[in-house]
Amino acid sequence: MAIRIWQFLAVVFTALALVPGGAHLIELPAKIDMPEDPYFVVQQIYRGWALWGAVILAAILTNFASALAARHNPPQLWLSIAAGLLVAATLVVFFGWTYPVNQATANWTSAPDDWERLRVQWEYSHAINALITFLALLCSVGAALSYRVSHAATLHAAAHRHAN
Repeated sequence: MAIRIWQFLAVVFTALALVPGGAHLIELPAKIDMPEDPYFVVQQIYRGWALWGAVILAAILTNFASALAARHNPPQLWLSIAAGLLVAATLVVFFGWTYPVNQATANWTSAPDDWERLRVQWEYSHAINALITFLALLCSVGAALSYRVSHAATLHAAAHRHAN
């Protein structure tokens, strides 16, 4: 039963991890060509979003806990590992491309000469993370759903053995 709890938590936290990235992806077309002043004003809505990092860490940990609990079921195991690795990959994208822009712009309070290039890097790094997180969510849900398939197969095999 613990496996079902880990799978549930993994799906919930992975879905929650998709929320900010999904928001960035949806707003990208409206923001990507904004003039400097309005763009810098809009960027201030993200103050405090760094706290969402706790959800990302919870998604990674619960997907790996789900994998550990499912170690005897290869489909669940590998889908859970994939989900955890994909969510972890979003941190690589964030610290490789998003965070340096945050630093260069002092969290969008200072406009360097190349702010437009930085904006493109920042916006697209978030869009990429949204897509990666969506793939992680698909893997996490797939792991949870594979429980029934493998469990039903086990029950069927046990019933078949008893019938013979």
